[in-house]
Amino acid sequence: MFKIIHLKHSEIDTDKWNNCITNSVNNIVYAFSWYLDIVCENWEALIANNYEAVMPLPVKRKLGIEFIYQPLFTQQLGIFSTIKLNPELVDKFLQAIPEKYKLIWQNLNTYNKAQNPGFSNTSQITYALDLIYPYKFHYSRFSTNTKRNINKAQNTKISVSFGLTPKALVNLIRQNVGLKLKFLKESDYNRIYNIIMFALRNKFGLLYGAYTPENELCAAAFFIQSDNKAIFLFSASNKQGIKNKAMFLLVDEFIKKNCESNLTLDFEGSKIEGLARFYSGFGAKPYYFQQIKRNNLPWYLKMFVRI
Repeated sequence: MFKIIHLKHSEIDTDKWNNCITNSVNNIVYAFSWYLDIVCENWEALIANNYEAVMPLPVKRKLGIEFIYQPLFTQQLGIFSTIKLNPELVDKFLQAIPEKYKLIWQNLNTYNKAQNPGFSNTSQITYALDLIYPYKFHYSRFSTNTKRNINKAQNTKISVSFGLTPKALVNLIRQNVGLKLKFLKESDYNRIYNIIMFALRNKFGLLYGAYTPENELCAAAFFIQSDNKAIFLFSASNKQGIKNKAMFLLVDEFIKKNCESNLTLDFEGSKIEGLARFYSGFGAKPYYFQQIKRNNLPWYLKMFVRI
């Protein structure tokens, strides 16, 4: 008999949870308990058949209303399963979300295909590149613009190294990306730092830094790996890095170091045209996942709490 139960955060067996994520066909780093603990202190869960399949439920409170949301720095969540994953199983999990959560906004993952009519459903996109082939093959698939920008970075003597500190990348994000994304708070920068530190300490994260001929940091990126997937998770460039196309060289270096391996590079794609062009320029292909939403709040609350 298939049974799904709802557990509060304190009731979750994290060993069984992480074992399920590790052995699921759609294993992804966002779903591990340590990652969820950083991005959402109060996440709950749906559990099927003694952790054969699970679904994290990140919970937030606003104006006294508890709702399920998509935390920053988690592109995809949804259902993770060690058993057959099909639309029927996905719908069973969605139907098992406690009724008290009138407001739900969640990104499922690329393996989840929901058919539940109780949610609005929009398609989101990511870009991924399988690194199984030799570098020459990958380079032949780069766009003309990407090749030109790599050459420009090389001609301006940009160099790439691995000795970067987490604090240096966080500061680069704060001083550059933070100027555009003004909603980022100090707690968000702390989360970025904590994610990087945990991954580096446990040897499944890698920091790349791009430097000018004067040895000044102009671009940086953090890649995090889970099983056979590496995610281009955090990155930033200053004005000089943007001018000299340093990020193109940095990603090219990652591809060089990891080609001919059973690794997929997930760029955490975007519908923003410039970013999509950057990702696809390296030969990455688009993959789609569903974003589900439901707002069953009373009409007089909908105007105050929107998704």
